[in-house]
Amino acid sequence: MQTLATLSRLKAARNRHLAARARADMRDWQVQRRERTKHLIELGGLVVKAGIVELVDDDRAALYGALLWMADMLRSEDGVHARVLWKRRGKRTFEGEQLEAKEDRAIGR
Repeated sequence: MQTLATLSRLKAARNRHLAARARADMRDWQVQRRERTKHLIELGGLVVKAGIVELVDDDRAALYGALLWMADMLRSEDGVHARVLWKRRGKRTFEGEQLEAKEDRAIGR
């Protein structure tokens, strides 16, 4: 019994060690994969933050279609103009949210 308990503890310790080593793995491909994953999560967060997911009722085909429409718009003659407008609006919204967050922190919300 004691040997089985010791073996179980050793397996758990080995698993913890392997998990810690995997988290600290700094090989180039691992770092690049983590950076890509973080980037994709941030982009998905923007889709959610804009409220698009709720507006299309989590319909991925509609969401994909909207993104394809945006890509077509950016490739068109008015693409540069659309990009400037979208960027300006996004910056204003980000700045407004940052200002709102500062005010909330100032009043202790």
